Amino acid sequence: MNVIAIGNSFSQDATRYLHQIAKADNFNLKVVNLYIGGCSLETHWYNAENDLANYELELNGNQTGNMVSIKQALQSEKWDIVTLQQVSKQSTSYDTYQPYLNNLSLYVKKYAPDARQLIHQTWAYEQGSEKLTVEMGYKDQKDMFDDLKSAYQKAATELGGLKIIPGGECFQKALSKNVTNLHRDTYHASLGIGRYLLGLVWYKALSGRSVLDNTFCDFDEPIDTGIIPVLKRCAEEVFENMY
Repeated sequence: MNVIAIGNSFSQDATRYLHQIAKADNFNLKVVNLYIGGCSLETHWYNAENDLANYELELNGNQTGNMVSIKQALQSEKWDIVTLQQVSKQSTSYDTYQPYLNNLSLYVKKYAPDARQLIHQTWAYEQGSEKLTVEMGYKDQKDMFDDLKSAYQKAATELGGLKIIPGGECFQKALSKNVTNLHRDTYHASLGIGRYLLGLVWYKALSGRSVLDNTFCDFDEPIDTGIIPVLKRCAEEVFENMY
């Protein structure tokens, strides 16, 4: 399976371990992330419309140093999956999605006509963080999540009922099980638990396979082995609830 994410640092977080998780399950999965830090749908569309090679191509969770345009990347491979998302600070307001999301989706259909498009649902900032309270204006991180969940659902519906990869939902599930250290700077995913949880939920979404017996455990920062089964159950339970 060939997967390409048109995203930013949040899709970088989500795809860091994805290839390796798949490999541990003997599932052949190539993942490319088109990376510009803090990139919004509006900027993605501007870059696409002007065919700008502003993206660092990340392959299987690693930097390559290669700069490409969206068009170049879409034409470089026969893609099975293309994921779309909004930048986190605009994720709660659907007004910021359009018309850029619809335009970008049509652009993807033009240059990767056989690919299935999915919506990457991002996540809420850490409770009590300045970015949550001052920048976003929320007292409770759950309120931010509820708003972004609603906006991503509208996006998925607008594009014909696309499947959602529920990264944000999985973070909420983990919080409900008293998992901590999901964030590394109050908004990006932590290098261990956060990125691993996202990798699990992405793999579940893409492959349909159970993650309960997945053996991948080579993390960029240590994870207590006791929390790993809890994270796996989070990924499974989110899909039981959603699908």
